[in-house]
Amino acid sequence: MGDAAGVGRRVADAVSTVRANRSWWDGAADAYHAEHGDFLGDADFVWCPEDLREAQAHLLGDVRGAPVIEVGCGAAMCSRWLRAQGARAVAFDLSAGMLRHAREAAARTGIDVPLVQADAQHLPFADSAFDVAFTAFGAVPFVADSAAVMREVARVLRPGGRWVFATTHPMRWCFPDDPGRPGLTVTTSYFDRTPYVEDGPDGRPGYVDHHRTLGDRVREITAAGLTLVDLIEPEWPTGHTRIWGQWSELRGTLFPGTVIYVCRKQIGV
Repeated sequence: MGDAAGVGRRVADAVSTVRANRSWWDGAADAYHAEHGDFLGDADFVWCPEDLREAQAHLLGDVRGAPVIEVGCGAAMCSRWLRAQGARAVAFDLSAGMLRHAREAAARTGIDVPLVQADAQHLPFADSAFDVAFTAFGAVPFVADSAAVMREVARVLRPGGRWVFATTHPMRWCFPDDPGRPGLTVTTSYFDRTPYVEDGPDGRPGYVDHHRTLGDRVREITAAGLTLVDLIEPEWPTGHTRIWGQWSELRGTLFPGTVIYVCRKQIGV
């Protein structure tokens, strides 16, 4: 986050947020996978830059035979991993560019996942269609109405179904997006919910990131008829030296960079 021209904190509504982030991820898809593809893999499930994997964490439980939906799937590497574990995974993303990478990875691995292009605020799936929903850094911070995402996920989950989502830890909002020592100094308020916006060449928002506090997020979860059963703040593993954007060993050993919410849909909702 910075103060350069066209970069800063200002209001961005739902329509401009969707337009900006679809366009941004379409344009950034190739560079993103060139930089992070080796770490993420073609059929692996990495929850976060701290290198926590579902094979270790088992946050989704036993998925064999279960209908699973991946929210904001990117290249759908997590869903391909789940398919290999016996899940009936389906994946969607807002970005056609990211879904193109998903199709290419399916061709490389021979693991096909049904793909849908959709906005997480308006899911094109039937009520109670899935046992499990999840996302590893998809959709939630990139929409203006993340409470709508919670409601839509709750709608498509069966009663008792599980919703697990990883996103940037909200305390990181206070700090610059810098993996070095400048990233250790608080520069803004944790309670400032004004979106972070980068303008595109046309002067309109070209990338938008929305902030919610931990309390905001818990209220969104419970208002949707979901129960928060665990909140995980992955610790930086010893010997892990990879830098991913603002994530680094320097910062990761001092304060969390990721938060993972484990939720269940209430019975009778």
